[in-house]
Amino acid sequence: MGKNKDNNGRPFEIPRPEFPKRAVVTGGMPYGNKELHFGHVGGMFVFADTFARFLRDRIGAENVIFVGGTDCYGSPIAEGWRKKVEAGEFEGTLEQFVQRNHDKQAQTLKDYGIEPNLFAASGLGRSKEVHADVTDRFIRSLYEKGQLEKITTMQFFDDKAGVFLNGRQVVGKCPVEGCCSEKGYADECDLGHQYMPENLIDPISTLTGEKPSMKPVTNWYFKLGDYQELMKQWVEEIKKRKDIRPVVWKTIDEFLKPPVIYIKRDFEEKYLAIKDTLPAHEYFEEPKKPSFTIQFEKLADSDEAHRILTNAGIRCRTGKTLVPFRLTGNIDWGVPAPVLEGEDPLTVWVWPESLWAPISFTETYLEQQGRPAGEWRDYWCSKDAKVYQFIGQDNIYFYGIAEPAMWMAQQAAAEKTADPADGELQMPTIIANHHILFLDKKASSSGAVKPPMADELLSYYTPEQLRMHWLGLGLGQRSVSFMPKPLNPEADPKEQDPVVKDGLLLSNVYNRMIRTAFYTTQKLYDGVLPDLAPEEKFLAEGKKAVLDYERHMSKFAFHQCTYVLDSYIRNGSKYMAKALANPAEPNEEIAQALANLFYIIRIAGVLLHPMAPFGTEKLREYLDVDERIWSWDTIFEPVSYFTGSGHKLKFLPPRTDFFTRHESQFAQAEE
Repeated sequence: MGKNKDNNGRPFEIPRPEFPKRAVVTGGMPYGNKELHFGHVGGMFVFADTFARFLRDRIGAENVIFVGGTDCYGSPIAEGWRKKVEAGEFEGTLEQFVQRNHDKQAQTLKDYGIEPNLFAASGLGRSKEVHADVTDRFIRSLYEKGQLEKITTMQFFDDKAGVFLNGRQVVGKCPVEGCCSEKGYADECDLGHQYMPENLIDPISTLTGEKPSMKPVTNWYFKLGDYQELMKQWVEEIKKRKDIRPVVWKTIDEFLKPPVIYIKRDFEEKYLAIKDTLPAHEYFEEPKKPSFTIQFEKLADSDEAHRILTNAGIRCRTGKTLVPFRLTGNIDWGVPAPVLEGEDPLTVWVWPESLWAPISFTETYLEQQGRPAGEWRDYWCSKDAKVYQFIGQDNIYFYGIAEPAMWMAQQAAAEKTADPADGELQMPTIIANHHILFLDKKASSSGAVKPPMADELLSYYTPEQLRMHWLGLGLGQRSVSFMPKPLNPEADPKEQDPVVKDGLLLSNVYNRMIRTAFYTTQKLYDGVLPDLAPEEKFLAEGKKAVLDYERHMSKFAFHQCTYVLDSYIRNGSKYMAKALANPAEPNEEIAQALANLFYIIRIAGVLLHPMAPFGTEKLREYLDVDERIWSWDTIFEPVSYFTGSGHKLKFLPPRTDFFTRHESQFAQAEE
């Protein structure tokens, strides 16, 4: 039986993927204390932008809202500003500091051709006001549904400075078993693991360098642990979906286990001496491991056991499990929290409010467009819509556990009241990329290996060279290293720069196809497009490329999309070299070859449009057609469908490039 044929040998169509009527695309929010480094752009924003552009072409731009924004609040921003002022590197207010960084981030995205419908800021302008309102509504809704609880915990206090310490004002070692992070902060590490502050190992105040003391504070927490069973059901559902990467559900799965404590074998005798004073638990012998495990039914029992063990001098670590998700804090620089039971005013912890910030930004954008209040629900609550969230691997805990559980809380209430105004937030589709490394190492602004700034890379490469390279890395499958030759001291001078190499498909092969088609048409037909339909063979090949690309894009397999384009364009180039070798005068054979070639160029252009927006828009300009050419409603039609007969192309001057190399690369070639 042949490929794509039934048992009787008849050809059949492969079912095409379905896309929603409306969609929201979001990208993770960069902190407002810095400019964008390469990981922000190459590890996340380029993918979000490419998919948003694809959806605009696929389901209509009017049905897609791509929002992003600067994460303005939280201790990292306040601490970054304090250090800059202290060092004499900045003189303005904290809000001015954030505004400066937000403006730089927005410009960098624009330079890379990344175009959200709105790149907002959680603490600036109108989006600040909308976000404060959404935050108040969201937290009050959870409280009214009985999904919040007050918990008193110990918070770090710097006795020398006389202040409570928040977030990144404390640094220690993560206490979660198996985590090697040396960047454990007040109650989370840089890999996203959550823990109670008193469990942080070897804490140090970043303000004074002293070991902080602990004082009790009371905050509001979301009852995340109550959603363990619902989360398990949801994970089983997403495991079956081809558009959910294994890294997402595997990471979530790790936290859906009973609370456990790992104790080093060196302390086994001490444990045996006090085990009867611990809450009820099970002991698990694991002979090949340097530790043994004790498991509890309830998190409160595990916390009590951890306190007893620590006081007895027994070194231990907690396992990954669902812990209450803190919503509030006492940092000044934050979104005001609603006063729910007469407590002193608090602010909202930056992580929770950043999860619903895309809702705030959607509301802000729709308001700017003069759309009715409440229309955001058509994008976030309707079953005809989908939300696609592009994030990095480290943030799966927040977007894949805390957010879905809070969404479930809203859904449950909406089902009870049957009131569509009561929530019904649809579960998001989470697209998590693995780490994009730099020179084979994990780079971090706060770590030993500093990542290059995104702007810096534009001194060596064009935006489209970088976009195509990053999209082709396969970050959806594994962590991959970014190896830009100009920034790699160990690069072999004889070897080609991998970034430049990936860009040659456009700057060499596709460029040559377009120029040959235009120049031949100008020379033989005075620039008038031949009034001939492409031959059936080329229609079939174009259709296959389109359907393969669509299938891969529906599963966010961006590297596979680049493979489809590579094969299609290179085959088209081979056809061009054979069919248009030294055409001297117009004839029917040449006219047909041009019709075929322009069809290949047109199909490749549509598929490239989400990935390489600058060059493809230039192609549209010289084809002298409007933006309908990008619509997938007519994707199998030739250029003439949009022009009518006798259409004259815009004159293409000699040596015009649609996709080019960076000027520095020409200088290197001359040397």
